[in-house]
Amino acid sequence: MFNIMKNPIGIGILGCGNVGSALVSLLLQEPDEFFIEKIAVQRLDAKRNDYVDTSKLTSDANSVVIDGNVDVVVELIGGTTVAKQLVEVALKNKKPVVTANKELMAKHGFELLALANECGVDLLFEASVCGAIPIVRLLKESLVGEEITRIIGILNGTTNYILTKMSEDNLSFDESLKLAQSLGFAESDPTADISGRDAGAKAAILTSSAFISKVNLDSVYIEGIADITAQDIDFAAKNGLVIKLVSVIEKIRQNGDPDFKISIRVHPVMIVKSHPLASVRNSFNAVFIEGEAIGEMMLYGKGAGGLPTASAVLGDILDAKHNISLRTSNRYTVPKERSILNLDELTNEFYVAVDVADEPGVLAKVAQVFGSNNISIASMEQNGFGHNARLVFFTHGSKELDMKITVAQLSELEVVKKVGSVIRVMAKSQ
Repeated sequence: MFNIMKNPIGIGILGCGNVGSALVSLLLQEPDEFFIEKIAVQRLDAKRNDYVDTSKLTSDANSVVIDGNVDVVVELIGGTTVAKQLVEVALKNKKPVVTANKELMAKHGFELLALANECGVDLLFEASVCGAIPIVRLLKESLVGEEITRIIGILNGTTNYILTKMSEDNLSFDESLKLAQSLGFAESDPTADISGRDAGAKAAILTSSAFISKVNLDSVYIEGIADITAQDIDFAAKNGLVIKLVSVIEKIRQNGDPDFKISIRVHPVMIVKSHPLASVRNSFNAVFIEGEAIGEMMLYGKGAGGLPTASAVLGDILDAKHNISLRTSNRYTVPKERSILNLDELTNEFYVAVDVADEPGVLAKVAQVFGSNNISIASMEQNGFGHNARLVFFTHGSKELDMKITVAQLSELEVVKKVGSVIRVMAKSQ
């Protein structure tokens, strides 16, 4: 199928889990193009797919990255400490590296890409974001001349699956999570997904790719979905909205400043059902891009799983193979330092749920707190009575800082039992 080089190239794989074993199956379909030289694994005695040649396995990962017969190193072990060390050794040994490690690229991508430049070899990372969706390549190649203004993405399939089941099947959060784990959509420890950290790492990579800016994981504002309740889901549905965990990346210019700041955040959003992202269900991912010339566009597909991710890895291997044949490599533009806009400076519409004592004057006291902080109430509804009384508000556009102060002051009112969910609202199809 491929005629980039006359001879096959040697592949060294670090890790043979879900993605690694799927990659092996794809590479074996093209024996004239690739041969697998070595596969580093933690346990040599672990059960493997029949097509994995156990004679290629080694527990010495370093031997893979320095092997003279390995032309391209594929890093699939995850984490940042050992993975970073191995990638550095591979690059210094003039071997192109392909990685699916989002945390590694979100934390150390700048220094590793600088090292790849210095060593004159490729470091390719398409599979680190959204599995089979070719978003990194699109941003770095097809849209490199586009003035991108905003990216909104559903970047985590686990949380999207959970929210879909809560919305469509009336399952609780815990029930939805257990189902996701039973189907392999969620890890036994789902913390990175549920907390939003996984999506945050991907958002950092997309921001760096789209805006050629130094943004790492620590710069991303992150909220997860663990506090989303069935009541929130139902109230959203009654108002023509659905709840999604989204990553929002924006280029923002203030006061006529010719330079721009970046806003980057991950949090739940109530989004109008007519928005394209609202129809993204189950474990699928989608990225909605807005630009000056292109207007709007959306990419949709499987964002995780062995074969979809392995397909993206294979695409990067082919890029590296092509560059090897030409004795060249990609040159990475040095990213600029950019100011990250503080979340407090942003304006959003909000949904706010407040559990209160059901007694005269409660609404007036609660509403006064909103008003004293310049937050305009668009609508209010009371759900339940007595011990189960809950006031639910939708606000007009309000400053994040004002809402933060409002929540703190509401929590101090004697008539307020608890401030429940505070969820941003994207009420317009835009």
